[in-house]
Amino acid sequence: MTTQSLRDRPDVRPRAVPAASRPRRHLLSPKAGRQHHAGPVTYILLGIAALVSLFPLYGTMVAASSDNTRVTQSPPPFLPGPHLLENLGKAWQDAALGKAMLNSFIVAGVIALSTVLFATLAGFAFAKLRFKGRNILLMLVIGTMMVPPQLGVVPLFMMMSDLGWGQRLPAVIFPTLVSAVGVFFMRQYLAEALPDELVEAGRVDGAHSLRIFWSIVLPVARPAMAVLFMITFVHAWNDFFWPFIVLDMSNPTVPVALTQLSAGYVRDQSLIMAGALLGTLPLLAMFIVFGRQIVGGIMQGAVKG
Repeated sequence: MTTQSLRDRPDVRPRAVPAASRPRRHLLSPKAGRQHHAGPVTYILLGIAALVSLFPLYGTMVAASSDNTRVTQSPPPFLPGPHLLENLGKAWQDAALGKAMLNSFIVAGVIALSTVLFATLAGFAFAKLRFKGRNILLMLVIGTMMVPPQLGVVPLFMMMSDLGWGQRLPAVIFPTLVSAVGVFFMRQYLAEALPDELVEAGRVDGAHSLRIFWSIVLPVARPAMAVLFMITFVHAWNDFFWPFIVLDMSNPTVPVALTQLSAGYVRDQSLIMAGALLGTLPLLAMFIVFGRQIVGGIMQGAVKG
């Protein structure tokens, strides 16, 4: 029987190709994989947002480069003055910002590193390990976020005094070695970004929990760890309330040291703004250096997920 005769038979019909096996033309189109470019409206809106975000920093620089009389004028000046370097040098000397910045780097660096490490460990345990009371413990961790930190100032200060850490940096570091926000953040990230199959494969290969954490969890959690490190470092650097209570002017952090500039009957606003500008510059430098890696890590984790 020939092919032509088969086609003429009414009981032999050509079968339709299943939709799953059909070639997807839209995936093979020349537009696929192209880089999308934003229009002029997008660039205008982004430029306005950038200007609004940079305006407080610019205003601080203008005030720091002027004298106290010019700063207190109405309306205030909108252009930088000639006294920027002079005010920066005076603020650096009057507030002893050299030692204060060193202390802030130690405090913020240790707190950020410990928070990232402990929060990632706890987040991995809450997200992927199965043990009794896991949900109850997670609810307790989240519940601590609702307690105002001011309620624990008095017993925490008494505890630091009993340990002999009064007016010392460990009194600032140890109460904030880990945060409930960091634990919850890492738990939510690892629950979505870390497949259960990877953990099970590590178990099949005979790896224990710490080995799985080191070889599997850390590479997956790197983008979230970078973001958590930056957020924690900035928060620890700018923290004023607790360091002001447990430290004195002989061993201050940057926010505590800046209170020296506002002492006296007449406050020099230009000097205060110069000190605030000096305290902000390290954070700006860190974001300029590591911002691209952090954003790149976030995008890499989003693509892999």
